[in-house]
Amino acid sequence: MEKLLFTGGTGFLGKNVMPILTQKYEVTTCGITTDDMIKANLAKEVPTLPERYDVVLHACGKAHVVPKTEAEKQVFYDVNYQGTVHLCSALEKAGVPKALVFISTVAVYGCEYGDLITEDHPLEGDSPYAESKIMAEKHLTDWCAKNGVILGILRPSLLAGKNAPGNLGAMVNGIKKGFYMNIAGGKVVKSILMAEDIARLVPLLEEKGGVYNVCDTRQPSFGEISMSVVKQLGKHKPISIPYWMAWCMAKVGDLLGSKAPINSYKLEKMTKSLTFSNEKARKELGWEPLDVLTNYKI
Repeated sequence: MEKLLFTGGTGFLGKNVMPILTQKYEVTTCGITTDDMIKANLAKEVPTLPERYDVVLHACGKAHVVPKTEAEKQVFYDVNYQGTVHLCSALEKAGVPKALVFISTVAVYGCEYGDLITEDHPLEGDSPYAESKIMAEKHLTDWCAKNGVILGILRPSLLAGKNAPGNLGAMVNGIKKGFYMNIAGGKVVKSILMAEDIARLVPLLEEKGGVYNVCDTRQPSFGEISMSVVKQLGKHKPISIPYWMAWCMAKVGDLLGSKAPINSYKLEKMTKSLTFSNEKARKELGWEPLDVLTNYKI
């Protein structure tokens, strides 16, 4: 059984992929939680790894927070970029792996809306999150080329799975409490991926490498996803409000500041579709993603 080092393996992604990964690999987790097998803060130190690993799954990262201060912005660069540099240094000392799979993000493209965006789109993301991931991608590309390591870069969209963070988690919580609303029928579409698909992709990338967008093929709408959540929770169907009403609420939110549940920026994100193409991954890796509407269980 091949040995796999998994950074960030005790977080949301880890909990969703570990049952599948451990069927194929002997997994060692590395990170800052009490559950990690190797305790290390990659943002601040080069960890001492006890042995060489065949494959590295580098998923440790900072996301899902809008930074308000310079210090908060810096954390993204410390964790996502400097953490990657420190990991590479540690791997050099322990023996470089055969393959490394990096969990990046579709945020690197810097798109607020668009339809079936491909890997050829320029990397124009300028948020601390996107910039730090672009820097990490570049460092890994150079380092893997220099050390003869097969590099796979996955750019997942919104991730679905048990205890999902971000927008999906907010939707589930809103439906549980009975205050989730769809705007204009919830027709907006955002690419989404079952988290466990990451585990199914690792063995394919280990052999081939490459850079891939990964998301569901069906691309369900927010309305469809919210109905699936409603059915699972046995709640009432969420109300749908017209766009003009949401626009008025957003304008009030702009005046109230960051505490407001909706503002103009959030409204734009909630009402403009943003989808990515998974065609390259399906064609080159022979991968078929899990259907989110069928497989997403809360």
